[in-house]
Amino acid sequence: MKEIIALSIGKPKKHSWKNKEEISGIGKERINSVFLTKEGFQGDGVANTAFHGGLDRAVCLYPYEHYGKWEKEFKKTFSPPSFGENICAGNMLEKDVFIGDTFSLGESFIQITQGRIPCSTISKHNREDRLLGRIVETCFTGYFFRVLKEGTVTADSVLKLVDRKQEKVSVLQGNFIMFHDRKNRNAIEELLRIEELADVWREKLEKDLV
Repeated sequence: MKEIIALSIGKPKKHSWKNKEEISGIGKERINSVFLTKEGFQGDGVANTAFHGGLDRAVCLYPYEHYGKWEKEFKKTFSPPSFGENICAGNMLEKDVFIGDTFSLGESFIQITQGRIPCSTISKHNREDRLLGRIVETCFTGYFFRVLKEGTVTADSVLKLVDRKQEKVSVLQGNFIMFHDRKNRNAIEELLRIEELADVWREKLEKDLV
């Protein structure tokens, strides 16, 4: 069982970055309890639907261990939920979880669908221009879940693995294929064999095989 470090939600709002105003849902606030629906946490929302939101991307998790890495590298403090995640949790690294993994979380059940494809708002929100590039390079992106069973989640809920569909493609491996290995047909075909893979990733990868 993995304890939650932070449970966070937030609606899109106006931000001022480098003297330019943008609407983003990255600025989330920690909460104690919230109901999780198939579409995501009540009171949560996204602005950029190209990268966030939808049934396959209802919940975003970012591993707590990465906070220490980025703090050392950039010599500044990052505090959850600096990366716009709903859940920050320890011992849930991309290398240790697999696409299709199902977890219980409070009253809900959630299933990993894809790695996160980060966008420039991560760098802007944290005022660190190189952050996005480093996240893509390392594949330390965090990842998304679909909701299999709705229910209440609290800040002291735990993540408990209840089903593992496959152990061939971790989230980290999936990220590497998506970001750095798009010409590797064998790897792409293996990733596409995972039924639980998010539709948006499936569509992108199938185009690579044409």
